[in-house]
Amino acid sequence: MHEDTRFSVGRLIEILLPLLLLGVLITLCVRLLVPFIGLLLWTIILVICFYPVHRRLLRRGMSGRLSATIIGLGLGMLILVPTAFAAISAASSIPSLVHRLQSGEQKIPPPPAVMQQVPFAGPKIHRAWVQASHDMPAFLASFSSQLSSFTKWLLGVAGGMLGAVLALLVAVIFAAITLAYSERARAFVTSIFARVTGTRARAEHYMTVIGATVRSVANGVIGVAFVQALLCGIGFFAIGVPGAGILSLVAMVFGVLQVPVVIVTLPALIWAFSHQSMTVAIIFTVWEIIGGLSDAVLKPLMIGRGLEVPMPVILLGVIGGVIAYGLIGLFVGAVLLAVGYVLFLEWVEETPA
Repeated sequence: MHEDTRFSVGRLIEILLPLLLLGVLITLCVRLLVPFIGLLLWTIILVICFYPVHRRLLRRGMSGRLSATIIGLGLGMLILVPTAFAAISAASSIPSLVHRLQSGEQKIPPPPAVMQQVPFAGPKIHRAWVQASHDMPAFLASFSSQLSSFTKWLLGVAGGMLGAVLALLVAVIFAAITLAYSERARAFVTSIFARVTGTRARAEHYMTVIGATVRSVANGVIGVAFVQALLCGIGFFAIGVPGAGILSLVAMVFGVLQVPVVIVTLPALIWAFSHQSMTVAIIFTVWEIIGGLSDAVLKPLMIGRGLEVPMPVILLGVIGGVIAYGLIGLFVGAVLLAVGYVLFLEWVEETPA
């Protein structure tokens, strides 16, 4: 009896000790990779989005490295050019605008009377607006602490956006390197999925679902937001709205985050009616309405196209992912819901034993 107990304890230790060491190894590896999870996710997303482009270039006779280099340089320019343009626009327009406001040269139109009827904050906003329109130096002196806090917040947001742009550029470099060895990477990922799902056919199916979902979100969310910001930006630059580059960039960010772009266009509309003729302001308003509502037409055409997952499921994943995980949640939420939806359908359609 004593020998059986000792044998059982020895066998238990032989089983648990490797599992414990394996758990420690996995934990340490995960801790090492945690700071780079966002970078790795963006790299994977970029690779999935531009893999079809890479394949088309390969079919035209390009080498894998040349194709990956062209895609990487194109993406880098696509990120750097609008960012530099917005930064130059801000550097040239914001300081002069601040100087005109402080000196009283820049006049602000009086607030509409309906502002007083807005519940809670309406009367306070109306009084502050009246003071700003009549005596800007006094307004700046009265709200100096609030303006200082707002300026610090704005600088923090600008710093965060700069950090995000730099991280995205690093992800572009990693994505270009991965595309250069895309066939090996695809075979490796397929082997992992086959190990998890049990068969290679199921692995290919889920990889197809994930790839199509990521590309659908990229086209239907980021692509539509780019078109929407481009349309609004054309209007901003056409009539000379101050800080047009910054407003266009903010409009794209709002479009990606599923925030109404009217938050950006409303100040521009107020400026247009106070500094331009009535005809120009009305034409500008119509153009901005078209640009602001363009996503309502383009999203149904782009999201869910060619997918076995319905568009409402993708949209729920996009919105929920942004709320839960931030910008990267655009893709993470959509992919999770898409895979979950496919698994659920397979379970429902499976014939009970």
